Amino acid sequence: MLADFGFATILIAFCAALFASGASWYGARTQDFRYVEAARNAVTAIFWLTLLACSLLVFAIWTNDFSIEYVANVTSIDTPKYLKVTALWGGQKGSLLFWNFLLAVFTALAMQRKWDAERHLMPYAIGTAALTQAFFLFLSGFIENPFTRIASVPLNGAGLNPLLRHPGMIIHPPMLYLGFVGFTVPFAFAMAALISGQLDDGWIRTTRRWTLVAWLFLSLGLILGGRWAYDVLGWGGYWGWDPVENASFMPWLGGTAFLHSVMIQEKRGMFKVWNMFLIILTYLLVMSGTFIVRSGLVSSVHTFAESSIGWYFLVFVSGMMIFSFYWLLKRQDEMQSDNQLTSLLSRESAFLLNNFLILAILAATALGVYFPVLSELFANERITVGAPYYERVNGPLFAALVLLMGVAPLTMWHKTAIERIGKGVRWPIVIGTLIVIGTAIAGVRNWLALVGIWCVVISAELTLLEFHKAARARMKRGENYLVALRTLFRRDQRRYGGYLIHLGVIVMAFGIIGIEFFQQETQVRLNTGESVTLGRYTMRFNGTTEEDLQDNVLARIADVDVFIGDRLVTSITPRSELHLRTQQTMTIPDLRPTFTEDFYTHMVNWEDVSADSATFRVMINPLINWVWAGGFIFVAGTLIAAWKDPQEQQVLAAIRARRPLALSTD
Repeated sequence: MLADFGFATILIAFCAALFASGASWYGARTQDFRYVEAARNAVTAIFWLTLLACSLLVFAIWTNDFSIEYVANVTSIDTPKYLKVTALWGGQKGSLLFWNFLLAVFTALAMQRKWDAERHLMPYAIGTAALTQAFFLFLSGFIENPFTRIASVPLNGAGLNPLLRHPGMIIHPPMLYLGFVGFTVPFAFAMAALISGQLDDGWIRTTRRWTLVAWLFLSLGLILGGRWAYDVLGWGGYWGWDPVENASFMPWLGGTAFLHSVMIQEKRGMFKVWNMFLIILTYLLVMSGTFIVRSGLVSSVHTFAESSIGWYFLVFVSGMMIFSFYWLLKRQDEMQSDNQLTSLLSRESAFLLNNFLILAILAATALGVYFPVLSELFANERITVGAPYYERVNGPLFAALVLLMGVAPLTMWHKTAIERIGKGVRWPIVIGTLIVIGTAIAGVRNWLALVGIWCVVISAELTLLEFHKAARARMKRGENYLVALRTLFRRDQRRYGGYLIHLGVIVMAFGIIGIEFFQQETQVRLNTGESVTLGRYTMRFNGTTEEDLQDNVLARIADVDVFIGDRLVTSITPRSELHLRTQQTMTIPDLRPTFTEDFYTHMVNWEDVSADSATFRVMINPLINWVWAGGFIFVAGTLIAAWKDPQEQQVLAAIRARRPLALSTD
């Protein structure tokens, strides 16, 4: 009964999405607002229907209803209650349903706000968003139905994938999904602007916070995913350049370029075609990234099982690409810039160079992701590329981007005197160079690391100087320094929130330099009582114990003492787990964290572990915690930049007031 009811809610939601898309387009063509209003109500109904479907599936998981195939595959009687919630997105079918729910949340909220003021855009925005929703509901209803019954009901389920048992997996996938689906909103309004011919920057201002929120969630998903891999997979680093990691990273890059570029259109009326291209690209990267994860096209620890779903994605992405670029080319002549680029030394040029660097990183990453497919297609041999390719190609591009983040605020609109830039960077360059010389004298000889440190230090100085100079200017009005800084964020949160984001990136970049160039690693097999030395640390193995954990998990836990010299600094317990029901194994690392470095170790595999012997992979990860700290600063800056800005609302209201009313309510 529950399965039938759940399946029915998905089908009704699918029909509602088709109706919303068709009715909104018909209402726009006939200038009859009643059809558009009905479409908006249908979008709201989709939210409630997908919420009900998700609730029914969670209830089935919670109550161990193994008559539903999905429940039997992703949970068991012994699965902890808090992990049963994560089972909703623990497999292909449930995660697609959850995706539909989150997309419905974003779409319903976006289409409820500013309704009367955006009547020119709303019909086409609803139609585009509902079309995307209809596609995913089609997948959930007809291809990957999470309520499919099982012929022979088992007494117990298979249990949750061991990789998903980390508490971070409660947060990581929803953050990524929210980031992915969130970009549907600015894409829908961009298409509405193209189709309706309302090509001013109103659609950008309407969706700016929606874009920032989507970008924030995607950023959080990437950061949490890196931390999850560090804690669970034993990679020993912040990023592995795995194809599925890259599938999330590429739309983040597209969204980053878009958020920077739209400021030029708002300020100078330039790059209108470019901005449309960037948001279309970001949306298509979201769809193609989802295709990679769910089709089995590339091999990854993160992908779902191979499925015929990939062909449907291929058709949909191709159709949306043709649809998007048709309208972009059709309106191209109407989107001429109000101003022209007059100088290479200008803020406009700096933003454009920023975009080119970001898109170069995106292109290099995409080539690495799809190279195995291309090599198999053209050379009949599947050739994969690893982390060294990405690091060698993208490393210099990232260094240039970090340096540009510091220099760009020195530029002015229209044209900047070279003397102004020279004066602004003179002392930061001197100080940065002295720091690099001191670092070299201290023993660092890797010239690539020194160049990276030089770029990071100069960019950090220039960014902090932007806060300092503005605060000093306000101090002349009688404010103390802290009050002046607070006023800066309150009066221009978009600008100074953006600088704080840059500062977070710089801190992360410093941490990345540390782990990329100075990580130490060894692998050794130890018997009880034996030790291994790495850097200033000595690790002594005291043996292992076996323990039965919840949900049919057998763990072998190592007892390890960590010394600096003769001083015991900590005891850690890396472990290896065997999940008896599925016979899957997991190695869970443990570490000693400090501000400057982590001492990090894990047992290599289950088979090599006994009571008195084990093989360990031991690492010293310098500055890794700066990566996570930079992530916190980054998120704080994004929240500030996304906060409601009264001045922005006044500008948007003025744009709307200049538009004539269009749709009839009769």
